[in-house]
Amino acid sequence: MERDSMGEMQVPADAYYGASTQRAVLNFPISGQAMPRRFIRALGMVKRAAAQTNRELGLLPRRRARAIAAAAQEVIDGKLDDQFPIDVYQTGSGTSTNTNANEVIANRATEILGGERGSKLVHPNDHVNLCQSSNDVIPTAIQLAAAMAIQEELVPALERLQRALEAKSKEFWPVIKTGRTHLQDATPIRLGQEFRGYAGQVEESIRRARAAIDELTRVPLGGTAVGTGLNSHPQYARLATARLAKATRLQVREATNHFHAQATLDALVAAHGALRTIGTSLWKIGSDIRLMGTGPIAGLGELRLPETQPGSSIMPGKVNPVIVESLLMVIARVYGNDATVVVSGQAGSLFELNVMMPVAGAAILESITLLAAGSRNFSERCVEGLLATDRGPELVERSPMLATALNPVIGYDEAGKLAKESMRTGRSIRQLARGRGVNERQLNKVLDLGKMTKPGLEGPGGGG
Repeated sequence: MERDSMGEMQVPADAYYGASTQRAVLNFPISGQAMPRRFIRALGMVKRAAAQTNRELGLLPRRRARAIAAAAQEVIDGKLDDQFPIDVYQTGSGTSTNTNANEVIANRATEILGGERGSKLVHPNDHVNLCQSSNDVIPTAIQLAAAMAIQEELVPALERLQRALEAKSKEFWPVIKTGRTHLQDATPIRLGQEFRGYAGQVEESIRRARAAIDELTRVPLGGTAVGTGLNSHPQYARLATARLAKATRLQVREATNHFHAQATLDALVAAHGALRTIGTSLWKIGSDIRLMGTGPIAGLGELRLPETQPGSSIMPGKVNPVIVESLLMVIARVYGNDATVVVSGQAGSLFELNVMMPVAGAAILESITLLAAGSRNFSERCVEGLLATDRGPELVERSPMLATALNPVIGYDEAGKLAKESMRTGRSIRQLARGRGVNERQLNKVLDLGKMTKPGLEGPGGGG
């Protein structure tokens, strides 16, 4: 039997949490989805930094502070994950989960000191929550969790994908094919140039991911209830964030404006905006590769995608682009999570506190995990095994858009007539140009496919 400000409450005998946590379990039987492991880890890091800082400031006796820090370390390490049962869809400030952490750490620290669980030898509010409020702790933990997830999961996954695309760019550089704009034939391009573009998108995605980390590492810790820092030592936030920076290896620092930092989710909205953009880039890359791999007979067939599994329960030998399909579904989920974060930031920010923190935190962490896993899988099971076929070079010789290279020789209007005649008759631009009196030497010069993939005003590519 545990007691809190509302009275007595029965708690499981083997639980480290107390009455307030049990009330929240009963109050929010919504999804059965607890707060993510990464968030609980970050929350433990905040509690450990708080205990160490309060010891340094002389606010906690050394022995008690060490016990709290040791219990918080067990939270960080995942040893007490089963003690965090509260649903994501709970108190909008996350107060229920902050109280949950305080109770678990207090009881475990009490045991470490040789006391009896529930005796409050270490008090959840007076000691574990010292210099803190749920209103600055929860957003700090969400931002730290997201920043660490981007650094540890997403950036390495994107770096692998960038390397894979760059390797394919070099491998495919000799392959010249028809470029396409508006899904219609355009002037020639190297397959390797297309893949260089994809690698560039991922390079920019990595830059955006790192910019999101910068957004997230300015944390509201120290603002306590409404941003004023009431009941917090003036040096607490500076010292605690320095410890968090060392622990996370990120540039964690105290927000310069506490009234903004915990009254809004602007940092989360901005960071998830970067994730949405990264997803959009990956969608383009995956879609292009899937289109180039269509066929093998009735499609473009310019790429051969790795065969990962049978594609049909009825059509023998059919193989589908399932890895790309998986990636696109990941991105669809990220778009949905982005809407959740935006609505949480917009509708949940009321006066001095945002009250939709837990769902926004869960959404951004899911997006990071999905994008990282999807990118790794796309690299490993699709991009790294791609092969170029002969289809691209075969089609480019028949492309009516080769007439563009004749602009400097016969003019735009005449070249346009050749292009239309080529489409109508199926005869190549080279054949038709010969019939118009263009000599072989000029044709070899202007219809040099390799030169048509480079800038130039004279010869190939001129006049357009």
